[in-house]
Amino acid sequence: MKLFGYFRSSAAYRVRIALNLKGIEADQRFVHLRKGEQLAPEYGALNPQGMVPMLIDGPNVLTQSLAIIEYLEETNPEPSLLPKLPLERARVRAIAQSIACDIHPLNNLRVLRYLIGPMKLSDDAKNEWYKHWVTEGLTALEKSLSPAAGTGTFCHGDQPTLADICLVPQIYNAEKADVDLTPFPRITKIVAACRELRAFQDADPAKQRDAE
Repeated sequence: MKLFGYFRSSAAYRVRIALNLKGIEADQRFVHLRKGEQLAPEYGALNPQGMVPMLIDGPNVLTQSLAIIEYLEETNPEPSLLPKLPLERARVRAIAQSIACDIHPLNNLRVLRYLIGPMKLSDDAKNEWYKHWVTEGLTALEKSLSPAAGTGTFCHGDQPTLADICLVPQIYNAEKADVDLTPFPRITKIVAACRELRAFQDADPAKQRDAE
């Protein structure tokens, strides 16, 4: 099994956490996004989107972090990253998708480059864009994670799930961008609990071999 990723990529970070939680070994292949290695023809032949992560398992090529993690869940069901009950599974998926589909896409590298490139925004304007959408998304998420919505150490109960796997990389990026996280005490408490776990620690961008 080979995982193609980049140390700062939120999406690749998610997959690293999932692999660690499940105790699955994968050969890490690093694709330097800032140097444009994802645009190389040989990479595009496998992944036409030119994005990370990409997981190769035998003859199979998988893309998109949530799809990859669901594949890992179905092929290696223990420990589970989803609750047992359908409604609880739907709730965890909703949290994960609110981050992976609503917050992150507006703030990934190619979007930010487009803002300061063809759109000719200043760095300050680009940073305001980033902070606005992250703050808006986290504000809604904090409300959904209120004590009335669910209890436990993590996003849903006392075991890390797909929701936590998506949350921690997003907060890592928010911290890098100096987003004020004080309005989000429940989120920061969950992230702190996740960061106590070896699976999350070993997936941290600073510990990757391609870290700059």
